Amino acid sequence: MHWRVISRLSGILLMLYSVSFLPSIGVALLYDDGQLGVFATSLIITLVLGWILWLPNRRQQSELHVREGFLVVSLFWGLAGTIGALPFILGLHLGITDGVFESISGFTTTGITVIIGLDQLPASILYHRQQINWLGGAGVVLLMVAIMPLLGVGGMQLYRAEVPGVAKEEKLTPRIAQTARVLWAIYVALTAACALGYWLAGMNLFDAIGHAYATIATGGFSTHDASFGYWNNPLLESIGIFFMLAAGVNFAIHFRAWRQISPTPYTKDPETRAFGLIFLFSMFFIAGSLYWAGTYTDGWQALRHSAFQVASILTNTGFGTATFGEWPLHIPLVLVAISYIGGCAGSTAGGMKVLRVMLLAKLGLRQLFQLAHPQAVTVVKLGNKPVSEDALYSVWGFYVLYIVTALLLTAGMMSTGLDLESAFGAVTAAINNLGPGLGETASNFSTLTPFAKWLGIIAMLVGRLEVFTILILFTPAYWRH
Repeated sequence: MHWRVISRLSGILLMLYSVSFLPSIGVALLYDDGQLGVFATSLIITLVLGWILWLPNRRQQSELHVREGFLVVSLFWGLAGTIGALPFILGLHLGITDGVFESISGFTTTGITVIIGLDQLPASILYHRQQINWLGGAGVVLLMVAIMPLLGVGGMQLYRAEVPGVAKEEKLTPRIAQTARVLWAIYVALTAACALGYWLAGMNLFDAIGHAYATIATGGFSTHDASFGYWNNPLLESIGIFFMLAAGVNFAIHFRAWRQISPTPYTKDPETRAFGLIFLFSMFFIAGSLYWAGTYTDGWQALRHSAFQVASILTNTGFGTATFGEWPLHIPLVLVAISYIGGCAGSTAGGMKVLRVMLLAKLGLRQLFQLAHPQAVTVVKLGNKPVSEDALYSVWGFYVLYIVTALLLTAGMMSTGLDLESAFGAVTAAINNLGPGLGETASNFSTLTPFAKWLGIIAMLVGRLEVFTILILFTPAYWRH
């Protein structure tokens, strides 16, 4: 393990990350909210810490291997989460646990909060929350990959460790830095379009930018305690649904559609089609259930709230116009189930990803077919392309680790005194990067014990970095030379 190379790279990442405090400083100056010193201090601490890590190792130029890439990504997410907590600790006087929890929730685009009274927070603190959501959406490390080659640091190993999804080895362009820049250009363009839509539909400019950050990141942080329910505006909700679903689609598909100036890539991609069908089926099923249960006596209102919540939960954004945990009958269970599916691979959404769920379903059907026809040789295909056995084993291994980790964390949550519903809801919200939970954690996590919050932090990181990146660090084989 090249520790000095890792230290140098971590230092560069932190020094680059310190720049992210500048917009918050600008907001503090613009609104004169008394937080200028908080963000200036946070910037200086981050810059100095990065400089300390970089300076003694600045001449270390050894090649970074995939093994070190996993460690750098995990370390940086931990460091970024801790550094991002500084404004919460210094400005809002939150404890270390609550500050780190809030920050990690933002960076992992989970959207869980321990803060009550968002409407009264200083504008710069609110902006900081929304910005860390946005930076975490496409991956802080992926942003750095787009910049670091200019500083003489290769990025393929970080890209492999950071980018979520089954097809992470696929590059859109020949050079990895160019790929990262293409993805971020699409990300920024969608954010700008979303902010403009929100602003024209009735949000003020500050709220429009903040909610566009959280929408495209599928992060779910809001500047108001009532989230989207604050406006009670069907047009705003429709814009939110469109952009949440857009953020839940593989960004490689967006790139191909943009390059071809055609919607064909969306209709031809089997995962995107499955994603759309899951959304439509879930929306109509839950709308019918809400109407049948009498939650909404107006069919239009049932469809309106169903569409928004399904889009929010399926993409693991976590915005709300209603508390779905309080909806009757089977509806919360169905929404929790689709949160485990999540969005498409290569999107900003959480969950296991539609592509993996499709392959798991095909594996199950193949097994049933082979039980009936033992001598048959069958190949799992995605569209017209056969899927290798190695990829299928990887998907199956991911699924097992994901579910076992969720069960272990649920047991840990219950050991802190939570009932089964609240513990399961908390872990589901955290590991799927969803936001709202069930029971005691339906709207806020402030009542959890410090130990439960640290379990939540672990779950959020495991979910955001897609299990393997974190869990591989705990295997003895990883540390052997």
